[in-house]
Amino acid sequence: MRVRLLDIAHARSGDKGDTANVGILALRPEWYEVLDQYVTRDRVAAHFTGLITGDVIRFALPNLGALNFLLHGALDGGGTLSLKTDAQGKVVSTALLRMVIDVPDDVATRLRLPAAPAAAPSGPRQSVR
Repeated sequence: MRVRLLDIAHARSGDKGDTANVGILALRPEWYEVLDQYVTRDRVAAHFTGLITGDVIRFALPNLGALNFLLHGALDGGGTLSLKTDAQGKVVSTALLRMVIDVPDDVATRLRLPAAPAAAPSGPRQSVR
């Protein structure tokens, strides 16, 4: 089943220099296992292809039911240097919540995950630059 992160997680983002920091928190404790298994470093890097120039680092925070990602090279130098509309990375969380993940039907049914609408996009529609 296709599942939107928007339907199973909260997110918050910010910056430090040229690095965007985005955390996602499962809306229900039992949904953390889905985030942990399917929201991988590689999947997040692919989701932001063309929007970041550096590495993606993932930190798992199981006691909080959350993941945190550092997106290096996401802000064209950061708040004081960048010409981006969002030089502090505030909308990166919204962009990540647009990600759609594929979860096996048996897992989705067991956890009562909400299915993504049929036309749900799998990547950011607009550049966050």
